[in-house]
Amino acid sequence: MLRVLAVDDEEPALAELLYLLRADPRVTSAEGATDATEALRRLGQGMEDGGGAEPVDVLFLDIRMAGLSGLDVARLLAGFARPPLVVFVTAHEDFAVAAFDLKAVDYVLKPVRRDRLAEAVRRVAERVEAREPRPALPATTTAAHVPVELGGVTRLVPVADIAYVEAQGDYARLHTAEGSHLVRVPLTTLEERWQPHGFVRIHRSHLVALHRVEELRLDGGGMSVRIGTAVLAVSRRHASRLRELLLKRAGG
Repeated sequence: MLRVLAVDDEEPALAELLYLLRADPRVTSAEGATDATEALRRLGQGMEDGGGAEPVDVLFLDIRMAGLSGLDVARLLAGFARPPLVVFVTAHEDFAVAAFDLKAVDYVLKPVRRDRLAEAVRRVAERVEAREPRPALPATTTAAHVPVELGGVTRLVPVADIAYVEAQGDYARLHTAEGSHLVRVPLTTLEERWQPHGFVRIHRSHLVALHRVEELRLDGGGMSVRIGTAVLAVSRRHASRLRELLLKRAGG
């Protein structure tokens, strides 16, 4: 059972979020705060002996707020001995990378849908039960499509459309001709699963589709590849293997 603190400086949005959270049977208590300072004060009370408040399991945080932002709060939590988990709830898509860099469990877009919030609560409950981070692995990452969330809608992106993948902590950003998508899967997992699809590791931060490589560049002893407008460095560890695969592909 989860103890939740929701933080949003817009009271109607906060009230709606609390209503949805309290309706979830996995949530034992859900309280609200309208600014970051109040939220931090309540968290401190829950950690003090005799503070009269139960520790909070998870914060549902808006990002753009007066004063400290939700991202600021998440950064401050790093100083806590046992910080609560964080789910960001925001109307803005462009903070997702920063949010996941701060180890957010989930990133929910407004307007909040009941089913989408329930999924976020499920992910939090799994983390709390396990007491350690466990990245969720979509079952279809082994197949020809990858489920990604875009504007609150789940879309299936063909693996064949992905030119390269960029590591971002325990997450990966998929780059296609249409744009990019962040998924909750480590790069090492995708490297293993997508080898049959022709993906090759070229650097600790990049995995590329071999057939998408347009140029192999040598410059000052270093190596890089060009895929569209992107130029990606190739580490020495992976250089000989990549060259071998490209030559084999050219000859075959």
